[in-house]
Amino acid sequence: MSCTRIGLLVMLAGSCVGMTAGPLRAGVTSNLRSNGPKQENGRRPGNDHESEYWLQNMVWYHRFTVEEIRAATGWNAEETVAAQRRLDLCVDRRPARDKAEALLVLPYPGGRHPRIGFLEGAVEPQRETKFSVFTPWDPNSYVVVDVPEALWSNLGLTYLAHTHIDTIWTKQGIALPKLEWNRHADGSLDIERTLPNGIAFGVKAVPAREAVRMEMWLCNGTDRRLTDLRVQICVMPKMAAGFATQTNKNKVLTNPYVACRAEDGRRWIITAWEGCQRPWGNEQCPCFHSDPKFPDLEPGQRHRLRGWLSFYEGEDIQAEFARIEATGWRRD
Repeated sequence: MSCTRIGLLVMLAGSCVGMTAGPLRAGVTSNLRSNGPKQENGRRPGNDHESEYWLQNMVWYHRFTVEEIRAATGWNAEETVAAQRRLDLCVDRRPARDKAEALLVLPYPGGRHPRIGFLEGAVEPQRETKFSVFTPWDPNSYVVVDVPEALWSNLGLTYLAHTHIDTIWTKQGIALPKLEWNRHADGSLDIERTLPNGIAFGVKAVPAREAVRMEMWLCNGTDRRLTDLRVQICVMPKMAAGFATQTNKNKVLTNPYVACRAEDGRRWIITAWEGCQRPWGNEQCPCFHSDPKFPDLEPGQRHRLRGWLSFYEGEDIQAEFARIEATGWRRD
């Protein structure tokens, strides 16, 4: 079998985007440079091991173009070609996956904007809050989960995973450090961040065959009570074939469950969060949310919320919600 190298990915990934992205709204350009993060937002791999991991992530699974790889890594064209040659990485060497395996969850590498529209509302998206979940029916289709996309408190906008409006930190000229997901042998991911005022939060995603179970915890490391702790958690289906139509007519909202229906009418993506206070969708992105709210936290107090993401093939989505509820996913 011939080895399809990165140089051919422009055609391959371009075709993939064309099949899944749908028409862009007026005023939003489809030019790759403006439809993705600038190279200044790239994360350069620190060694050959990390270079190999991220190239496999981008080429085998996310099917990135050369330009998207450059945007994700900050490499120039020569460095991109040299890394590919050194690691002898080929598209058609992606390992086959057994259908009995857990759902595939990978850190999202950046370099390709996870939205179709409303790009001005998410400039330079940070990859450390984003992971991809690949669908069980198509190994090239995936959704991007952004958790947390935003965190509010009585202090104001306390964290934002992209550039859009000011946070309490950007108002003070404070830049937060770039982080990365911790990757584990069982396929799970976790990360935690401590903000300059001592507020800390963390996220964990654990894939299983039937679903990805998620957790987010929040700890009040300040000396004052924290209130109005609202979280925005975004699921973006741009790269899931059949799900990327810019509409909310394919969404079903039954708090805490939010489901997005494919064009075939039988395939669904479902998410839910404990403590959901706002189930909703944005047709421009497109995306859908089961946004939770933490209880008020006294100094030193910590609380955890649980989340769910799964896929379903069938016509009775309410029955599927009931089946998921019966799993007791909100319990330990």
